[in-house]
Amino acid sequence: MKRLYISSIAILLLTFGTISSCTGDFEEINTNPNDPISVSPSLLLPNAIQIVVDRYWGHSTRYERLNIDAAMCWIQHLSRNIYINAEGDSYEIPLTISSGTWNNLYRESLINFEKVKTLSGPGGSYENTNYVGIAMVMQAFTYAYLTDVFGPIPYSEALKGTAEEAINSPKYDSMEEVYAGILADLTEANDHLSTSGPAVVGDIMFNGDIMKWKRFANSLALRIANRQAVKKPAESKEIMTRILADPAKYPIIESNSQTAELIHFDVIGSRNKMFDVFSTRSDWNISTTLIDELLALDDERITVYAQPLEDGTYAGLPNGLTDAAAGNFNASRIGLKYLDPTAPSVLMTYAEVEFIKAEAALDGDIEGDAAQFLESAIKASFNQQGLTMPDDYMSRIGGVTKESIMTQKWIALFGQGVEAWNEYRRTGYPVMPAPHPNSVFSNDGVLPTRIEYPTSEYSLNKANLDEGVSKLGGADNMRTPLWWVE
Repeated sequence: MKRLYISSIAILLLTFGTISSCTGDFEEINTNPNDPISVSPSLLLPNAIQIVVDRYWGHSTRYERLNIDAAMCWIQHLSRNIYINAEGDSYEIPLTISSGTWNNLYRESLINFEKVKTLSGPGGSYENTNYVGIAMVMQAFTYAYLTDVFGPIPYSEALKGTAEEAINSPKYDSMEEVYAGILADLTEANDHLSTSGPAVVGDIMFNGDIMKWKRFANSLALRIANRQAVKKPAESKEIMTRILADPAKYPIIESNSQTAELIHFDVIGSRNKMFDVFSTRSDWNISTTLIDELLALDDERITVYAQPLEDGTYAGLPNGLTDAAAGNFNASRIGLKYLDPTAPSVLMTYAEVEFIKAEAALDGDIEGDAAQFLESAIKASFNQQGLTMPDDYMSRIGGVTKESIMTQKWIALFGQGVEAWNEYRRTGYPVMPAPHPNSVFSNDGVLPTRIEYPTSEYSLNKANLDEGVSKLGGADNMRTPLWWVE
């Protein structure tokens, strides 16, 4: 019989194929119709999407939750009141966060998206350009996630374990090279995706709505182009201008109903992972930094992000306190919205697209009024939380500056800690307050600039890893800045 398998000889020996255990005439007579020779894209796609989303939003496995245990604390959306040294808030993280992120995204998602492309491409068993386009969008998102977290990564050779000339030890590409590849892939994905094309099954993100996939693809291209704009201004300006000038060809996210998000169900394995974590443990509070900013702005989003104390007020917990010091604070916990098992895991919002436009307009990369884009972004953020932006809110934030745009973006990205961490590292905003006197930070007191490569790469792909570290431009630690830093 034949059965499909997905395995890895090393961390990056990403292969797929079939193993034959019967040959000749015996193969035909021993074929089991319930154990198919090949798996259709509709069966590969759901799990591949689920794994990417969980690793981005909040995986439920302890010591592997980059967003919950690390990024949301580093960016001071959340703070820890216990296990502070072990799980992120003090800038110390277990190595399993690195290996869990790396291994699962390469082995369980990227390789399956590649298989979807092979099965659905020209001459494939399930030829369907829409499957190809969806897989390319999700690969682009996943590679962007990996490079924004680690720096240089295997990209161009990462999935060539079964090529005619198999590459079992893939090279590392620079962030600039990865970004260029991602942007090219997103343009190609947009071309593959057709609303008049064949239907897809197994799309747990958009339920087969191809226009939403096109909007996600082009909005993601805006994110990537804007992020690299300081390093490649002419190219980034051309990409953003081209997309925004032709909405018929390059549709983008234009309302909250078009948000790129995974809707969950109250079933074990499908629940919102933040529910899985926060509903069973009380180790986290809302950071003082976020609470103080929202209170200063009299911002009603505080009622969604945080639970009030018994007296109806809101209070935060400073980041980096020792367990003993944290016990002296009475602080708000995360809002009930995030304790709903059916709450969505969010990848990209309408508000983020408008914030990108605001920043690009302010920088002169696109035409338009930065103030109008910023107001639109804030309104979208309020509406996303079921609220209405007050008429005088724009007067509360001061002028339209890089700092005001990025601070508001930081507020709106609550829940998307990795994305907020990306933007903070890139721009330096929001300006973080001085640490509490009782705070104790590792990593030389530097808010992490990246996470370290998994230790398995040192034993299984050392020569290429060394080349990757040279492209990083600094040591493999959590203090080396990434390529797109302004």
